[in-house]
Amino acid sequence: MTGPKIKLCEVRKAFGEKRVLDGVNLSIEPGESVAIIGGSGTGKSVTLKCILGLMRPDSGSIEVDGQEIVGARPREIEKVRAKFGMLFQGGALFDSLPVWRNVTFGLTQGKRREPQRMRRLAAATLERVGLGADILDLRPNELSGGMQKRVALARAIAPRPEIIFFDEPTTGLDPIRSDVINDLIVSLTQDLGITALTITHDMVSARKIANRVAMLYNGRIVWHGPRDRLYDSGNPYVDQFVNGRAEGPIR
Repeated sequence: MTGPKIKLCEVRKAFGEKRVLDGVNLSIEPGESVAIIGGSGTGKSVTLKCILGLMRPDSGSIEVDGQEIVGARPREIEKVRAKFGMLFQGGALFDSLPVWRNVTFGLTQGKRREPQRMRRLAAATLERVGLGADILDLRPNELSGGMQKRVALARAIAPRPEIIFFDEPTTGLDPIRSDVINDLIVSLTQDLGITALTITHDMVSARKIANRVAMLYNGRIVWHGPRDRLYDSGNPYVDQFVNGRAEGPIR
């Protein structure tokens, strides 16, 4: 398969009079890690939901491995979703389930299938994110915030997805734990050859995780380029955002 892993072309989405996406164009190549940055309410989460098939754009095209998902049948969308892994903002672990069942939830859909094999798989996956088998039977609320994030990351990679989405992966973590998560994401995506898309307002995270960064403003991608150009983009919107200045074109 050649061509982009994910391709968005003129994607538009409005809620009543409010146009959130106004012609988003973005391509992500196989094995590439891309971060979408932008302020709150700029459409980052809506873009992600449209790619996941959770929300249908008003117009435009979204292709995954060359397959159009806008207007696709539910069965076709489910097949595409099988390629996805997701690290939700805040982790979104199930408090009622032990860690090992959280990690393997994407494989079992919560059903009690092959418990011994699932425990072994959970233990091996937890080891990849630096956690031991001693936490397999703990509940998420017995873990620290950083450990919960690692468990959530283990759950995201357990099904061996081709594409993984990171929704504000460092939210709620202190700078040191954030850096640990960033390092884990980089090593895992490289080791597993995963295509990654991150939405974040954390510039440290964006520069570490991504090969390329795109900025979303007013419903459009106003700039994209290598992460090394983030603080030297020459784009007034990017310059204002990454430097956190009140003055500039962003209102």
